[in-house]
Amino acid sequence: MIAHLKGVLTDKAADRVVVDVGGVGYEVLIPYSTYYELGEAGDTVSLNIYTHVKEDAFRLYGFSTSKEKRLFTQLIQISGIGPKLGVAILSGLPVGEFVEAVTDENVVKLNEIPGVGKKTAERLVLEMKDKVMEWFPQLEEAPAGSVFGSLQGDVVSALVNLGYSKHTADRAVARARQEVEADSFEALLRESLRKARK
Repeated sequence: MIAHLKGVLTDKAADRVVVDVGGVGYEVLIPYSTYYELGEAGDTVSLNIYTHVKEDAFRLYGFSTSKEKRLFTQLIQISGIGPKLGVAILSGLPVGEFVEAVTDENVVKLNEIPGVGKKTAERLVLEMKDKVMEWFPQLEEAPAGSVFGSLQGDVVSALVNLGYSKHTADRAVARARQEVEADSFEALLRESLRKARK
């Protein structure tokens, strides 16, 4: 099984890339979150890979972080969630926001992800809550509605006021939250600005 690829990015689309490794081009399916992290054609990239094998298909799914890959592998073990929907979930919510939604039992937010119906959202909460709390203990004390949750909204607003789009701001703050532990507006804003500029 292929678990990791490092090579030259030769083609890039929103849902897939081609990575040249030693003269062999590997087509890799990706979520939007990974798409935004990759450079342009000609750049060297490194992807965490999940190899999905079926009788009639052999597909590679790529992720920019090990957390994304881990979440994906757990998602597709849930009844009714295949690789396609797993990618859609990661495209719909960054890992940090997904963890928040699950730990908060926020079925409405999960239901907003394209392809995720109410029953699937409820199943995600039921089957994933204990698991994500084990994986991301740093987020246990920071669900939406907590001091850190409202702080995140404040930082998103600050970034939007600085001219960033809401999508870019949400993504930057979600990524920054995974690295900033203190409930400091200045610290989170500083890290979010760094993420937004990348």
